[in-house]
Amino acid sequence: MDQNTQKKVLLVEDDDALASVYQMRLEAEGFSVQRVPNGEEALAAAVSFRPDIILLDIMMPKVSGFDVLDILRNTPETANTKIIMLTALSQEADKEKAKEYGVDDYLVKSQVVISDVVQRVKDILGV
Repeated sequence: MDQNTQKKVLLVEDDDALASVYQMRLEAEGFSVQRVPNGEEALAAAVSFRPDIILLDIMMPKVSGFDVLDILRNTPETANTKIIMLTALSQEADKEKAKEYGVDDYLVKSQVVISDVVQRVKDILGV
C-alpha cells in the first residue's frame, strides 16, 4: 500500500502490551495506526483521525465500548465507519448487543490470534 491509499486504523485498547503488539503488526501490514487507551479519547480520535476502521475494546475505563459504538453510530461523521469489537466478552448477549448497535464484526480475544484480526480488517476494508 502506498501512502495515498494507506488505510487508517483506530485502535481503542486499554491494555498497553496488547495494544503495542496489534499496532506493530498492523503497521507492518501497511496500515496507519493511531492508538487510544479509552472511550473518551476514541470519540475524539474518530472525528479528528478519520479512521477507515476502528478496533474497539468493550471493557475500558470511563466510557465502555458499547457506549462508544452507540455514539459513533449516531454521529453523522462516523456513522458509516467500519467497527470491529475486539473484546474479552464472549457472552452471546454481548455479541447480540453489539450487533444491535451496528458493529461490523465481533471478535473474542481468547478465540482469535492476531493474524485473524488483521485478516478481518483487510476483508472488511477490501484490501
